Amino acid sequence: MTDDELDGLIAELKIIGAEGQAVEVKSGVGKNIRETLSAFSNGDGGILLIGLSEEDGFTPVEGFDASKARDAVASRCEELTPAVRPVLEIHKHEGSFVLVVEVPPLNREDKPSYITEQGRCNGSFIRTGDGERRLTKYEIDRLLEEEVQPRWDEEPVEEAGRADLEEVTLGDYLAVQKARRPKTFADGEDQALRRLRVMKGEHPTLAALMTMGDYPQEFFPRLTVTFGLFPGTGKGDVTVGERLLDSATLVGTIPELVESGVAIVQKNMRTASVIGDVYRTDLPEYPLVAVREALVNALMHRDYSPSSLGSQVQINMFVDRLEITNPGGLYGGVTVENLGEAGISSSRNRRLSSFLEDLTFDGGGPVAENRGSGIATINRALEEALMPPPIFTDRLTDFTVTFRKRRVAPAERHGTAMDQVAKLFTERESWSTTELVNATGLSRTAVQKAINQLVADGTVEPTEPARSPRQRYRLTT
Repeated sequence: MTDDELDGLIAELKIIGAEGQAVEVKSGVGKNIRETLSAFSNGDGGILLIGLSEEDGFTPVEGFDASKARDAVASRCEELTPAVRPVLEIHKHEGSFVLVVEVPPLNREDKPSYITEQGRCNGSFIRTGDGERRLTKYEIDRLLEEEVQPRWDEEPVEEAGRADLEEVTLGDYLAVQKARRPKTFADGEDQALRRLRVMKGEHPTLAALMTMGDYPQEFFPRLTVTFGLFPGTGKGDVTVGERLLDSATLVGTIPELVESGVAIVQKNMRTASVIGDVYRTDLPEYPLVAVREALVNALMHRDYSPSSLGSQVQINMFVDRLEITNPGGLYGGVTVENLGEAGISSSRNRRLSSFLEDLTFDGGGPVAENRGSGIATINRALEEALMPPPIFTDRLTDFTVTFRKRRVAPAERHGTAMDQVAKLFTERESWSTTELVNATGLSRTAVQKAINQLVADGTVEPTEPARSPRQRYRLTT
């Protein structure tokens, strides 16, 4: 940071009148600086400006000894585990000196950084707004998962047995595995089930139950998908009357949850029609391909640790956006910045992911490819639907994909069949019934009914005698 950059940053603080998510101001170096160092290290990093008085409008502290403060900060950094290694620089500002402490974020596998004497559970902090708060045990556990691959999906479900797996789905999965690796079945099917981690002892694993189970919610009643259709832009916008226009709790295996989730989104959205030179193109508020991929990712990569088994995947539909949220943030080397990049993929639930790769939806096609292609598919579907890219929000506790509702342009129509047919007659000399069916995508019955109405009100006339196989229609004027 240069002196000019520092002057600009302080000027912004004076305009705003408060610190920010990534900027903290302190008049001196006390013990509480350790909380800020921990919080910045566990988040996205940040900047400490020491030697300024927030109470006096971010002005320099009289008599501030920047060199002494620098040594004190370096000492405080050693009081954290792992130790923090910031960049410490002294800069001149308004005739005085300010110590600038630039704290980089720790690598994910090294988090959390905590105040050593307080211990990991009490001494780990995160930045929230312009202050710090302690990390919860759940958040700390999610960070520690970065050190060792989680295997919650391979844990046996003690209350369940093989009879709780759906035989047809299980049989299809085993047929694929037997053709691919016959040696796995050399000692019989029971041994193969254990090697494939479908069973652990006499009990199915969580991954097997969630992908091939008969009714997983018998054992995990909260491993569901909830849907809410809200009348405003937020959950609390409406306090009188209906606060939910539609709601549902979806149950079943992951493939069933995906299909049900896509269906309820489709039920609650509208589809616009762009009338081109010849053909009509349907443009939904949210492309279902993108919704499907986001929901697959949410269920495949969500946190299945014991502390999150009471949390559902949520689909929330507002007047201006659609949000899909799952428990647990991004895992491994995947970040918001590199989501969708070639070669970037990391599975929190490796066994569950491998099951989904070899299972198919009823209509065909794998449930998940798990090759990092899901985000690329989402982006492509949104682009084709003339929509902005998704917004990704990653936190330690959850991950959200937000689709912004596609704005309907003047050229787009939600009109009736007669509106659509009438519009086409203004764009070409004449049309046959078959041509109108192909151009609108409507049924022949709907198109013929629209033509009859237009003929009846004198807008359109036939060009051939009644019942002629060559019948065409044109505007009367």
